[in-house]
Amino acid sequence: MKSVSVELRYPDRTVEEVRAMLADPEFRQAVCTYQQVEDSAVTIEEYDDGSMTVDLDRTYGTTLVPSFARKFVGANIDLVQREEWSSPTQARFEVAIPGKPGEMIGTARLAQSGPDAVETIQMEVRVSVPLVGGKLEDLIAGLLKDAFRAENKVGLKWLAGQWRV
Repeated sequence: MKSVSVELRYPDRTVEEVRAMLADPEFRQAVCTYQQVEDSAVTIEEYDDGSMTVDLDRTYGTTLVPSFARKFVGANIDLVQREEWSSPTQARFEVAIPGKPGEMIGTARLAQSGPDAVETIQMEVRVSVPLVGGKLEDLIAGLLKDAFRAENKVGLKWLAGQWRV
């Protein structure tokens, strides 16, 4: 099992602004465009109590995946992500790779830290493949960190009104 911890900082922004951005399907698609995913779909359902459910399906090419991993993941990597926000500031994540032996589960928390909004993400990556499971966990953990950093990069521009595809 591999632990992933990422802090995404949004300077001079409120938790409410970041939460609204995370609830915007166009923002989620902008992140996919930035990451050059091959295919993506996003569905967001918001509820009156401030909770929401985000379903995000992405297909990544494997040109940057090491050869040892390609035989396990195939020609592309499909990630199916579900975020269950129990409140405007707390979420539980599950990321699956359909048909592959692995799972990622974790939490996200939005908080105000002085003038900045901060999203803290904690995840556990498990891949149950003998001999190379640990290497695959490291690979997937790295991909997840990159994906969250890409979300932060796009988010900073998005919130500043500077995002252009």
